[in-house]
Amino acid sequence: MSNDAAALPPLEQVDYIRAKKGLKSWLTTVDHKRIAILYLIAILTFFIVAMGLGVLMRLELLNPGTDFMDGPAYNRILTLHGVIMTFLFIIPSIPAVFGNFLLPIMIGANDVQFPRLNLASWYFYMAGAVLALIAVGLGGVDTGWTFYVPYSANTDSNVLLPMVAAFLLGWSSILTGLNFIATVHRLRAPGMKWGDMPLFVWGLYATSWIAVLATPVVGITLILVLMERFLGIGIFNAAMGGDPLLFQHMFWIYSHPAVYVMVLPAMGVVSEIIPAFSRKKIFGYWFIAVSSMAIAAIGSLVWAHHMFTSGMADEGRVIFSFLTFFVSVPSAVKVFNWLATIYKGSIKIDPPMLFAFGFIFMFSIGGFTGLMNASLSTDIHIHDTAFVVAHFHYTMFGSTGLMFFAAMHYWWPKMFGRMYSFKTAFFGFGLFFIGFNLLYFPLFLAGLAGMPRRYQDYLPEYHGYHAASTIGSWIMVVGLMILFINLIVAIWRGKKAPMNPWGGATLEWQIPSPPPTHQFDAAPDLTHGPYDYDFLYEDEDQPKETEVKA
Repeated sequence: MSNDAAALPPLEQVDYIRAKKGLKSWLTTVDHKRIAILYLIAILTFFIVAMGLGVLMRLELLNPGTDFMDGPAYNRILTLHGVIMTFLFIIPSIPAVFGNFLLPIMIGANDVQFPRLNLASWYFYMAGAVLALIAVGLGGVDTGWTFYVPYSANTDSNVLLPMVAAFLLGWSSILTGLNFIATVHRLRAPGMKWGDMPLFVWGLYATSWIAVLATPVVGITLILVLMERFLGIGIFNAAMGGDPLLFQHMFWIYSHPAVYVMVLPAMGVVSEIIPAFSRKKIFGYWFIAVSSMAIAAIGSLVWAHHMFTSGMADEGRVIFSFLTFFVSVPSAVKVFNWLATIYKGSIKIDPPMLFAFGFIFMFSIGGFTGLMNASLSTDIHIHDTAFVVAHFHYTMFGSTGLMFFAAMHYWWPKMFGRMYSFKTAFFGFGLFFIGFNLLYFPLFLAGLAGMPRRYQDYLPEYHGYHAASTIGSWIMVVGLMILFINLIVAIWRGKKAPMNPWGGATLEWQIPSPPPTHQFDAAPDLTHGPYDYDFLYEDEDQPKETEVKA
C-alpha cells in the first residue's frame, strides 16, 4: 500500500494529544507515549506478582514432600503464575510498551493510526487482568494455563473468569495488532520506503499479523469450552461424539504462533541494539526483515509439535516434525546476521549491549533444546518433563523477558530523559544471568532423568536438581530487583539524558529526550538510513551531532 497519505498531521489535527496533568488526563489520554507508560506500569506490576508466585513454587520444591503447599494449592499457584506471565507479561510486554511508544516515532509519525482504539486496547487489557485477579479471590483455577479439556470442562474450580479474562486479553492483542498494521501502512513519513524501516518495526509488523490472524482462534476455543461446561454441548466430550484432541489443535493453532508474538519483537530489539553498539551497519538488512515474516508464516504451521504423544497419525507427526526443524532456519539467519554485524565492529559494552549478548546465549540454548523436542523419538522421552519447563523458560523468559529488560535499558533515557547507573545495571545483570542459568539449566538434567513437570512432590533422587534451581531463583530475583530499582531511581535522581546517548541512527534519536507530545513539526530527516553509521560517524569514536555518555 502506498504511503502517500502517511504525511504528518497538521498541528490543528493533533490538539487532542496535547499534554494535560492529573489522573483523569492519563486515563483518557490518546497519546501513544502515555498509553505505553500505562502499559509499562501495569505489566511490571503483574510481572512482580507472577515472580513472587514463582518463588513460592520454588520454595515448595526445595525439598521432597509437602512443606507449606499441598497439591491443589500448588496447581492453583502454578496456573496463576502461568496465566499472568504468559498473557499479562510475555505476550504484550514489548509490543504494548515499546511498540506503542516507539513505532510511530521510528516511522516519522505523530501517533498511531487509531489513537482511541489504542486506549481501548489498554482498557481491554486491564479488564482481563482484573478478572484474572478476581478469579484468584474466588479460589483460583487449577487447570494450568492451557485450560486443557476434559478437565477444564469438569473441574469444580472457577474456570469462567480466567477464560473470559483470556478472551478480553486476546481482544487487546487484536486491537493493538490492527493499529500497528494500519500505522505502518498509512503513517510512514513521506519518502520512507519499506527498506527504510527499522528492523524493530519489521518485528512488530510481523507480530501484528500473527495477533490479528491467530488470536481469534483461541477466543473461539475458549467460548466453546464454556459452552460445553455450562450448556452441555459435547464439542470436546468423546462420550457425546466430540473430540478432546480438537481442543488441543485449536489451542495450539494460536498458542504456538503466540510464541513468535513474544519472540519477534525481542529479535527486533536485538537488531536495534547490536548495530548501535557495534557502530556498524546491520549485516543483511533484508534477510533479517524477511526472516521475521518467514518466522511468522512458518511458525503458524507447526502447532501440532506440542501433540506428538497425543495419538496423532504417524504421517502428521513426521510433517510437523519437519516443519518445526524448518522454522529454525530463519531464526538461525538472524543469529548469523547479528554475529556478522558484531564482527570487526567498534564494540561498546554498555548495559543494553550486554543484554543483547545474553539474549543470543539464552536463545541459542532455547533453540537447540527446541530441536530436541522436535525430534519424534526424543520427544517421547522428554515430553511433559522438567526438560520442557527449562526449554520454555529459556525461549520465553530468557529471550523475550531478557529483551524486555534490554529495551528498558536502551530506551529508558529516551522515554524519561534520565540516565541510570551503569555499574548498578552491570551488577544486576550479572546476578540475573547467573541466577537464571542456575534456576533453569538443572531442570534440563532433571527432565532427562525423568522428572515430570507440574508436580508438587518428587522422588529423593531429584532433590539436588531442585535445590540448585531454588537457590538460582533467589539470585535471579535479587538481580531483577536491583535492575528495576536502578531504573526507577534514575527517574528522579539520574543525570539528564542527551538526545542521543548511544549514538543511534534511527529516528527516535533525532528528537528530544523525553519526546514532546507532538514529536515532529516537520518531516524527519531521512537523508541516511536507520543503520547508516558510516554517515553518522565522522571517525571511529565520535558520532555527528550527538553525545555518547558512558
